[in-house]
Amino acid sequence: MTGPQLLPGSVVPPLRRDFPLSRMVAYAGATWDWHRLHYDTAYVTERGLPAPVVDGQVLGALLAEQLQRWLGPQCALRTLHFRFAQPVFAGESVLCTGRVTAVDGDLVTVEQRVEVTGTKARTAVASAGATLTLAPPPTGPGPGGPR
Repeated sequence: MTGPQLLPGSVVPPLRRDFPLSRMVAYAGATWDWHRLHYDTAYVTERGLPAPVVDGQVLGALLAEQLQRWLGPQCALRTLHFRFAQPVFAGESVLCTGRVTAVDGDLVTVEQRVEVTGTKARTAVASAGATLTLAPPPTGPGPGGPR
């Protein structure tokens, strides 16, 4: 199922996220990834880094979230790929952008990027993208259908 908003060249609404250290520590706790690289300022400073590094899995999750927020529950991600270009550090913000590159029936291909915004702007993730399918929304009784 495709509509006029799902044509090649259509822009995916951007998704912005901030990464205060507190959010990074919460993510480490939720995923049981306690590598000091993601939360210990003294540890990373000793290694020549300006601040703890955002876990790369977070950036992949943001790319998936961007698509699902745009297309809703009928969006099913089939593939997701991304390549890191530069690290994202505690205290920085990112902007996920994307555009549709192909539509073939209910299969949609999207190209995406993650950019660090602010005074040290740079590309954090490129190349990135996904293929997804869309299912028609439910029409019968039950969850999601008419009442």
